[in-house]
Amino acid sequence: MQKNEICLSPTERLEDMNIDGLMVVQDERLYRFTSDSVLLSRFAQAKTGDYVADFCAGSGIVGLHFYALNRHEKKGLKVVLFEMQKPLHDLSKKSIAYNGFEDVFTAEHCKIQEIPAVYHEAFSLVLCNPPYERGGFDNETPEKAICRKEITINLEEIALAAAKALKYGGRLALINRADRVAEVCYTLKKVGLEVKKMQFVSGKEGAKPYLLMVEAVKGGKPTCEILPTIANEK
Repeated sequence: MQKNEICLSPTERLEDMNIDGLMVVQDERLYRFTSDSVLLSRFAQAKTGDYVADFCAGSGIVGLHFYALNRHEKKGLKVVLFEMQKPLHDLSKKSIAYNGFEDVFTAEHCKIQEIPAVYHEAFSLVLCNPPYERGGFDNETPEKAICRKEITINLEEIALAAAKALKYGGRLALINRADRVAEVCYTLKKVGLEVKKMQFVSGKEGAKPYLLMVEAVKGGKPTCEILPTIANEK
């Protein structure tokens, strides 16, 4: 597969997505993606012609991995990456350029709470691996803490933004802490997003779940499918 040349800084690296030789650009000084991103991109179900938003996109791994997984079977996919931190936004643009995805991907540098009106009720699917830990900066750099903790955005703000961005019948695929399941369901329902599918993630077979993934539908009816817990053994 032909790749495009891009300029990498001394701290930037190309990391293999293990799909068709596709790569994502990471910077060792910044927040680097974890297995959460891959779990979410595999959990989310693509439909032909989906117009996809990746909220809190970071370096773009969720949107890129989701597209890589589905692009051959689901035609016409388009993806917009939304990220508020400029250095991470710039990394996503490099990944788009390197993989030759300029016709599929757009990268927007903005806060999720301030998504431009042109994107309101535009998307059929929103993907979101948000900061879901509580607390302050602690010993982390601000750039990394913002990616992990609800400092610049919280669950309620994400729910409101998703409700604005989705078409009626559109889906939100979200990952969060397992012990926030009641809060997640209540917060989404409050803005008209009904949880229709749920799956827990544990660290090993039979262990207590530590993550929760949900698919919620704008205007959906109140029934929910509970999928088997998956073990994310590292």
